[in-house]
Amino acid sequence: MKWLSVWCFCSAFNAAADAELAPELRVFEPYFGTWQADFPVAEGQPAMQDVSHWARALNGTAVRTLHSINDGLYGGESLIFWDKSKNSLVFYYFTTAGFYTQGTMEMVNDHEFIAYEDVTGNKDGITKVKSTSTLRDGQIIVSTQYLKQEKWTSPETRVYQPSEKNVKFK
Repeated sequence: MKWLSVWCFCSAFNAAADAELAPELRVFEPYFGTWQADFPVAEGQPAMQDVSHWARALNGTAVRTLHSINDGLYGGESLIFWDKSKNSLVFYYFTTAGFYTQGTMEMVNDHEFIAYEDVTGNKDGITKVKSTSTLRDGQIIVSTQYLKQEKWTSPETRVYQPSEKNVKFK
């Protein structure tokens, strides 16, 4: 009986430790879960849907995001973490298209952040990305601009709703 009590205590302690998230990352907890956005497309163009999933990673020292467009046509994975030497939120994003980005995040407030990315290896000439994400009324609103061939594109806005779908990779 004594061993059972010790085991229960240790299990409860480990479960609590497993649920912890680095203090600098706790602002992302409301984003945890799965979200989807249906992109606005021109008439006659195929539908585009992005499914993303946010979760705690690496024993709470990082946040992982996964996403896939149209069931794996394109996708990517990010790890967000606190870089003590830079005193900043930093992330890396790897894609199924063979390019990656690295960037920083600036928290505007508890419900909004701006991400600045440097792009490596994009075949379309995109070298930088700037996006603003806002969590409001149970939605994530993302506005993104791309520096493509030395010109910033017009912002593209996507609205993500909670979803039961799964991120898929081919």
